[in-house]
Amino acid sequence: MERGLKNILVLSFGFLLLFTAYGGLQTLQSSLYSEEGLGVAALSTLYGGMLLSSVFLPPILIKKLGCKWTIVIAMCCYVTFTLGNFYASWYTLIPTSILLGLGAAPLWSAQGTYLTIMGNTHAEKRGKVGRDVVSQYFGIFFLIYQSSGVFGNLISSLVFGQTPAQGAIPEEQLLPCGASDCLMATASTNSTSRPSQELIYTLLGVYTGSGFLAILLTAVFLEPVKDAQQKSEGEKQASPFWSTLLSTVKLFRDKRLCLLVLLPLYSGFQQAFLAGDYTRSYITCALGIQFVGYVMICFSAVNALCSVLYGKLAQYTGRTALFALGATIHLSCIIGLLLWKPHPRQLPLFFVFPGLWGAADAVWQTQNNALFGVLFEKNKEAAFASYRLWEALGFVIAFGYSMFLCVSVKLYVLLGVLSLAMAAYGTVEYLGSKKVARQLTEEQTKPAEEGVTQTKT
Repeated sequence: MERGLKNILVLSFGFLLLFTAYGGLQTLQSSLYSEEGLGVAALSTLYGGMLLSSVFLPPILIKKLGCKWTIVIAMCCYVTFTLGNFYASWYTLIPTSILLGLGAAPLWSAQGTYLTIMGNTHAEKRGKVGRDVVSQYFGIFFLIYQSSGVFGNLISSLVFGQTPAQGAIPEEQLLPCGASDCLMATASTNSTSRPSQELIYTLLGVYTGSGFLAILLTAVFLEPVKDAQQKSEGEKQASPFWSTLLSTVKLFRDKRLCLLVLLPLYSGFQQAFLAGDYTRSYITCALGIQFVGYVMICFSAVNALCSVLYGKLAQYTGRTALFALGATIHLSCIIGLLLWKPHPRQLPLFFVFPGLWGAADAVWQTQNNALFGVLFEKNKEAAFASYRLWEALGFVIAFGYSMFLCVSVKLYVLLGVLSLAMAAYGTVEYLGSKKVARQLTEEQTKPAEEGVTQTKT
């Protein structure tokens, strides 16, 4: 096995183990800790910490420690959040959520930087196009990484499935479920059927072990990597501390980044809706918390398969077609969720919507990352830090208003942000095509001008 692929697999399986634990916990927070909105508040705080760390920490840690050890340290922050759930309260979940948030931005920035460097290095050795190899590597990574949702949710469903079965839910308790849920009737819904504390401890024990295995695998088997371009530039002149610190902010001088920030912002909005609102207002409300894991497995499985598929298709269809596909699928899902009245007799629909949602989310995860890596190749750390900053802002806003707005309003917000994000992305692609056309014209006219000069001579 070649060195590059081996490292991609080690990194991918490390994230698989880590997010088997965190992903499973995230989808349960709003249902397990619904009292006074503790679960949603923890998630909002988590992404608030990620928002702050995105501005400063990733470029500094990656330059000082390298991608590998930045990832290892950030993984430790994730495990502390799992440990905080053993004694869930405002005094344990909020501090550990902040710590996880501080580690999340460096983790994902280092991951994106690592994959981009490995992809470009492999492309240079084999004479391939860099963006195609980078897109393919992101596809492999997200195939394995998104599988974490399958394992994490399967574990939670098997553990919580030992809860005694509930009787049939009265029709009047189903009325506030779905888009009409304004969080006014949470006391009467099925979301209060909380599993026993013993089952919760069992689940957290499995998740903690998975997190520690992720740290061990990455620390022992992942090879450090150095960007050859940055190394040659670093030999010439070391970057000042404050220049490195503010590199994320400085990158906003590029108008392309100013337009593209809506893509990660929407990514945060749509992931927060699925994790916080769909699981609580559709699944838990109508079926019970024991079904959350099974339904979310469908999302993760489709997401994983589509991730690797899109990584292959991108080199044939181009990224624009994939972005259009993702936007169309999510638009259809949003309209469907606005019209649907969830009922236990409609069990297949509870799986259909997450499956379609995963097919579209795979576009945002693979193509957004590949897009930022290709367009801002010389400032990869800052670009991915900016990406995580805006994605975290989407999570913070979505979780922040989660306890105050009706689900229908949240769906309309998703619809508006999606429309703006696609318009901004289309503008970037249009400007890029104009630039390429102008360069081709200049290259064609230059030899003609030289020929005229030689004739006059």
